[in-house]
Amino acid sequence: MNSAINKYKTGGCFLIQPIGEHPIFTREQFSDEHGEIEKMVKEFARKRVLENKEEIEKFNKELSLSLIREIGELGLLGVNIPEEYGGMDLDKITSAIVAESLMAGSSASFIVTWSVQTGIGSLPIVWFGTPEQKEKYLPKLVTGEWIGAYGLTEPSAGSDALSGKTSAVLSDDGKYYILNGEKIFISNGGWGQVYIVFAQVEGDKFSAFIV
Repeated sequence: MNSAINKYKTGGCFLIQPIGEHPIFTREQFSDEHGEIEKMVKEFARKRVLENKEEIEKFNKELSLSLIREIGELGLLGVNIPEEYGGMDLDKITSAIVAESLMAGSSASFIVTWSVQTGIGSLPIVWFGTPEQKEKYLPKLVTGEWIGAYGLTEPSAGSDALSGKTSAVLSDDGKYYILNGEKIFISNGGWGQVYIVFAQVEGDKFSAFIV
């Protein structure tokens, strides 16, 4: 297992790679930077998200997108994005502090939108995208100019994602794939511009596509 992980170390391998024993991290161990980031995020959450919570929960699209772009101006859409593409490339502890601090806004809807933008809506490109794809998409996802979305679930394929029926067929000129299928429960589907969509290639290969 270890040799296989090391050989193909990429993407989310940190989820399964043994790390040994480490002490528990508590807020008493916050660095000055941790404290500053927590303060900044909570201030934004209370002043901008909490005060607009009712409208956010009513799916006020213009307001929600405006707030996402505001938090992008603070750099907080790039917590997991490499600096070369405009991100902050924070460590996992600092990223967790940002996520927890946003709850000061008491809006699950806003948290979900932010989480998709900084996670499943952008990390597949960070981990597996080509240099050209990263250069094209990541800078605009970091600012909130483009909203990332994620399409995996289908009417007949939920937790068993590999049973999805959406197909991807290479075009005759070999330049792009043509996707056909149906997705439901699309994260950020209401306003996304960049979709990570999963589909079957040649009936037996499961892959993700940028749409």
